Amino acid sequence: MKLSTRALNLKPSPTLAIAAKAKALKAEGQDVISLSVGEPDWDTYAEISKVGIAAIESGKTKYAPAGGLPELKSAIADLAQQELNLKFSPQEVTVSAGAKFILFSALQMLLDPGDEVLIPIPYWVSYPTMVELAGGKPVLVSTSESKRFHLTREDLESQVSEKTKVLILNSPNNPSGETLSKDALKEIAAFLKDHPQIVVLSDDIYNRLIFSEGETVAPHLLHVAPELKERVVLINGISKSFSMTGWRLGWAVGDAKLIQAMSNYQSQSVSCAAPFTQIAAAYAIQNCWSQVKKSNETLITRRDLFVKLLNEIEGVEVLPPGGAFYLWVNVKAWLGKTYEGKSLQGTKEVAEALLDGVQLAVVPGVESGVEGYLRISFALKETQIEKACARLKDFASRLQ
Repeated sequence: MKLSTRALNLKPSPTLAIAAKAKALKAEGQDVISLSVGEPDWDTYAEISKVGIAAIESGKTKYAPAGGLPELKSAIADLAQQELNLKFSPQEVTVSAGAKFILFSALQMLLDPGDEVLIPIPYWVSYPTMVELAGGKPVLVSTSESKRFHLTREDLESQVSEKTKVLILNSPNNPSGETLSKDALKEIAAFLKDHPQIVVLSDDIYNRLIFSEGETVAPHLLHVAPELKERVVLINGISKSFSMTGWRLGWAVGDAKLIQAMSNYQSQSVSCAAPFTQIAAAYAIQNCWSQVKKSNETLITRRDLFVKLLNEIEGVEVLPPGGAFYLWVNVKAWLGKTYEGKSLQGTKEVAEALLDGVQLAVVPGVESGVEGYLRISFALKETQIEKACARLKDFASRLQ
């Protein structure tokens, strides 16, 4: 059988590949600690699960509309209005099987062959491949390490062209956890006003996992430039905030023509998100933000413990992130050394050595466009954090 060029060029998700290897080692009886997967370690909040179970038991198990149940779309429009102080209608909302597919669907409906998409570095590992699968060209935008990789107007101006169609923004950021300030967003807004052909896909999946005192939602482009509303597509879902990664439910809010096109595309591909998931999602976003606040408090405690312990390890540097649940760990001092005879030329080799040597699963920063860093999740219990740091310390002590 001859596969398509698309299939031959397709790379598997590196984070899921690492997670799969870690699970295989666990199945063999090895005590693997996974610091790699982007999901909370706590269960879906019990009251949400009860709503989902009740929906199943009441027969909500048939097809739903491709763009989402009306009651969920109304709840999402209301949520976007609360977060951004802008009016949105249900007609500007589409729902499907996970925010990942929603992003994929948006790119499919926006890009023609050769269209360019600006992707700031560091980036979520799936962005470039998604752009390529839509026929577009990913254009990676370098950011300054000295500015903690925060995107600037100058960064964008260096890569924009007449073929630029889309800018992907992700704040709080995966993998770094860094959160763009309102001043930084004003710079980006000024850039966009000078380039009116660009549509923004705002990946807001971590926007409620925010650690600044007094803030419940991350600063957003539309907070500082509401006049860009027609050019911004809000992408979000239930996976991270409510620990519902396996429920597979995401949404987009944006221009009604694009939203309708995405719904049509979804109808021809994944059909719809499960109706009982949609019912549980509507309940979650209308009733469960107090639980998210408590989860954030737990994450702050874990973050601070992890940062403290990591900075005590030789060759490791890390700063506390402003959101999400990732640490962007500088291990440049480890590169070029050897571990048990194996040369650590890059973070891919470091990640392999950590998994094989001390049973720790991490994500190499090179997969996100930056060499010398590791993405480490702190969405795990304090005892596991302490255990992981002890292993990292042992690993560092054996480097030559």
